[in-house]
Amino acid sequence: MTLNDLEELYSCYMPFLKNSGLFIPTRKQFSLGDDVFILLELMDEPEKIPLAGKIVWISPAGSSGHRRQGVGIEFPEDNSEMLVNKIETHLAGLLSSDRPTYTL
Repeated sequence: MTLNDLEELYSCYMPFLKNSGLFIPTRKQFSLGDDVFILLELMDEPEKIPLAGKIVWISPAGSSGHRRQGVGIEFPEDNSEMLVNKIETHLAGLLSSDRPTYTL
């Protein structure tokens, strides 16, 4: 997954989860609790970031409002702090916005 745009990163970020997470637009079928692994290209980071997590959110096709089809992945409890810090540094000033995201 590639997130090189602040608007897309804002729309995908899920800070309300216990360990934070990302919404991943996809048409693939998953179930809540599924373990997943992705390689994340984040803004200007020189290397892809390996990300393992659990599916905690599902937006099916045809969801209302601003929601896209996809899944939300909660970051793992043991090693998410660095990724959360990177994301929130990029989103500084946007985190308190009341603009809609893909999930809320």
